[in-house]
Amino acid sequence: MTSKKDCGHHGQKRRRLVRLLFAGILTFLLIALIIILIVWAILRPSKPKFILQDATVYAFNVSYPNFITSNFQVTVSSRNPDDRVGIYYDRLDIYATYRNQQITLRTSIPTSYQGHKEINVWSPFIYGNSVPVSPYNSAALSQDQGAGVVMLMIKIDGRVRFKVGTFISAKYNLHVRCPAYIQFGSRTNGIMVGDNVVKYQLATSCHVSL
Repeated sequence: MTSKKDCGHHGQKRRRLVRLLFAGILTFLLIALIIILIVWAILRPSKPKFILQDATVYAFNVSYPNFITSNFQVTVSSRNPDDRVGIYYDRLDIYATYRNQQITLRTSIPTSYQGHKEINVWSPFIYGNSVPVSPYNSAALSQDQGAGVVMLMIKIDGRVRFKVGTFISAKYNLHVRCPAYIQFGSRTNGIMVGDNVVKYQLATSCHVSL
């Protein structure tokens, strides 16, 4: 009889110890999560600032029936405005669109780390050969070229992480949109840098979303 009571008593003690251990681990994890959230709220990173500095146009043509051939080199800078948070650029893809239709292939920008208050500058080529577009966009582009001004959108999509001390965040989606106004003919404000190659100084601020 006594041995059965002792076994039951020991079983209850073990269960109590397991519950206490589980509660302790859960409390520790909860406190750690709260501390991380508080630190993250205090040191909440600012979005990087992107600027489209210039665009060099090597080719930009509309051909029959509805194809666009284009070749650009663009210079884009990114500034980390935060003095306590670093940024890992794990993936960046840049391309051009016209009236919400993609007209170039995506070009990958090398991965990099951006420290506090640092500026990164990239000068990738983006191009597309005989890219099919809608008849409406083909006609609109011909009209815009005739008028002397074409508005393109240089887009960057990617994934970033933020570093606060030794803590590194999860990955965030990054979307950058940079308007590029390209002028043609007598209205051009570009500089000839080669045969039929024109460089445009833009210095356009980009919209950044995370």
